[in-house]
Amino acid sequence: MTTNPWTVLRRLLWAAVFSLLAPLAVLAQADKVDYDAWKALASKVEKQIDSPDRDAAALDALRAQVSDFRTTFQSAQDANSERIDTLTAQISALGEKPAEGETEPQTIAKRRADLNKQLQEAEVPRLQAEEAYRQADGLITEIDRVVRRQQAEQLFSLGPTPLNPALWTEAGGTAITYGLALVQEVRDTFADGARLSSIREDVLPAILFIIFGVLLLTRAPDWIEALVNQVWHRIKRGPGVWSLLISVGKVILPVLGVVMMVSGLQVLQLTGDRGKALLSDMRIYVGLAMFAGWLSGLLFPSGDFRAIAAIPQHKRAKARRGGVILGLCVAMYLLLNDVATREDFSTGVTAVLMFPMIILTAFALLHLVNTLRRSLIRNAEAAGNAAPNLAMIVLRLMAFGALLSPVIAAIGYRNAAEGLLYPMVGSLALYGVYAVLQQFIRDLYAMFSSNPDKADDALLPVLLGYLLALGLLPALALIWGARISDLTELWARFRAGYTIGDTNISPTDFISFAVVFVIGYGITRLLQRALQTSILPKTRLDLGGRNAMVSGMGYVGIFIAAMAAVGAAGIDLSNLAIVAGALSVGIGFGLQNIVSNFVSGIILLIERPISEGDWIEVGGEMGYVRAISVRSTRIETFDRTDVIVPNSDLVSGKVTNWTRGNTIGRVIVSVGVAYGTDSRRVEKILMEIAKEHPMVLLQPPPFIYFKGFGDSSLDFEVRAIIRDVNWVLNVSSDFNHSIVKRFAEEGIEIPFPQRDVWVHGSAIHPTPVPTAEPVRQAAAGLPDVSADGADE
Repeated sequence: MTTNPWTVLRRLLWAAVFSLLAPLAVLAQADKVDYDAWKALASKVEKQIDSPDRDAAALDALRAQVSDFRTTFQSAQDANSERIDTLTAQISALGEKPAEGETEPQTIAKRRADLNKQLQEAEVPRLQAEEAYRQADGLITEIDRVVRRQQAEQLFSLGPTPLNPALWTEAGGTAITYGLALVQEVRDTFADGARLSSIREDVLPAILFIIFGVLLLTRAPDWIEALVNQVWHRIKRGPGVWSLLISVGKVILPVLGVVMMVSGLQVLQLTGDRGKALLSDMRIYVGLAMFAGWLSGLLFPSGDFRAIAAIPQHKRAKARRGGVILGLCVAMYLLLNDVATREDFSTGVTAVLMFPMIILTAFALLHLVNTLRRSLIRNAEAAGNAAPNLAMIVLRLMAFGALLSPVIAAIGYRNAAEGLLYPMVGSLALYGVYAVLQQFIRDLYAMFSSNPDKADDALLPVLLGYLLALGLLPALALIWGARISDLTELWARFRAGYTIGDTNISPTDFISFAVVFVIGYGITRLLQRALQTSILPKTRLDLGGRNAMVSGMGYVGIFIAAMAAVGAAGIDLSNLAIVAGALSVGIGFGLQNIVSNFVSGIILLIERPISEGDWIEVGGEMGYVRAISVRSTRIETFDRTDVIVPNSDLVSGKVTNWTRGNTIGRVIVSVGVAYGTDSRRVEKILMEIAKEHPMVLLQPPPFIYFKGFGDSSLDFEVRAIIRDVNWVLNVSSDFNHSIVKRFAEEGIEIPFPQRDVWVHGSAIHPTPVPTAEPVRQAAAGLPDVSADGADE
């Protein structure tokens, strides 16, 4: 059992048209439903399902009609919904129904009964549509089950083996008979003088058509190749895009040539019905062979063209030749299959005729798969990596399937062999198309991008590539034997949505949610930009206040957009109250730090104890505030490293803001001078140094602080107020340079620490030398040291 690729394409086009027109048909039929026609169709379907000689094609046709009715019933379930809601609200307004044994005013009781009657009448169409919808859904499920069972039985049915010599003679005779029939049709045409006379006037145009068609078929690929080569080497912007678009001519022009040839032959009327059918098939299968050559040429190009598939230069010709041979084998197989079906060949004859094509296709597939697999391994080894596991597994499975298909075909399971072999070829071709289109998306992005070199790493081409892969999944399913009804059923289930509690969420609701939220988000960003660029700069707010207002506007706008989107999607938020209550407990315990940081961020944005650009110190870290978000604050230290501080630390902890309100600050520089230096002179020099610096403010004036008596020096401090505390280190450095210079000019010594070392211990016995040292020690009040090292 095989799937014609053109049948797959036709199914995809019908699926797209059905998806676009189905909503319009539903809207046109929702207000009136022909239940009599539905009952007749349902009865017919039930009889067909119960029939022992049921036909899969007939069941598929009936299924399509049932599916149309089911879609109509689904829309009809919303009939009178507004009226039902109104009546329900009216009944609720009358209050609770009296309990047993209680009464209510007669006017209210009469009104309640009247409203309940109207409500029951309004609900009849909805209930009727719901019941019919359930019946239609059940019939569709039964039809699918029956058709799938028949497909499985056909797939694994055992037929005659093509290795039976008795069938070879029959198959050869059948093929010869078919060929002689084609020749006889041509002879009959030339033997019919009246027919020859009638077509004599059209001979010249027909011959010109045939000649021009042959020219396009044989020469057009070379012309297109030369044009692509010129474009690739001469166009600087987007050569891949233009090359791919022009290369499509390798398929279009040869197919156009075949169409012209067939048209010319049909005008000449040289063949009969068999010949016309065969010529009609040639247009399709020549196009398929040309498509295989075009795809192989893009994946494994010659020369210096970029290869989409990771194949070395010396292996591309082999891979390209394998792809072309594989396309020719598939085209020949499909052509033989159509001829066998049209001429009603016997099962044995068909098995014998198809078996060589199965072998050739399997060999070509195995050859191409092995080439790809070896290239992957070689590239991975050259890069020092392991070969991709998924790709290697798929290629090994394809190689195994290529070896297995001729074996099971020889046994007699031709349908199973074809159902395994040709879908693998189709899957490989589909992946090649995906690779070509993905590269085309990247080239197109690079063509319009301001930075073409980074197109391969951009996010948008990657996302479009994933969407392309999702879009090709239906084609892959059809290649492997899925029916178009399976895809429409999946789409119908998706459109029906999913029920969560009492709320049904459908794709339409999701699209409404996304559209409304995106619009609200865009409006919020526009308002933020207007505030930041046009309105707030004209106010007296500082930069931190502006950023706080812009951030607050963003949070409020996103919250409003989310609420509006939820309302547009029709989601009842009251059903989420219990969930929200349960989540609040989890937030209270597990997310308390996050909530604390969030609240602290709001406090920082409102009170603004710190702003962007402030120099702060918190938790032992010092630096400039670069960004205040709702959860944390980013500080850039003087080492140019970023420190992320939770907002709760800034609100509850101790924070030093060196530049809050203004940038005026104080610098303190310490210096020591030798004992014996005039302290007033030192004070005067330090004051002059401080006043001379341009960053020092004279009001209040600098202050020279005589700090005290150090171990080795008289300690002073220069304390001065500077204009910008951000320059405190520069000012300190300038002070130190000036102090060194002036002290050197004035002959003031900056001492270094001095220490006297006394060695104690009995192991050391110095020779006593008469000196005046004991006298000096006694005068200084120091203990004497005896010759043996003991303190006296």
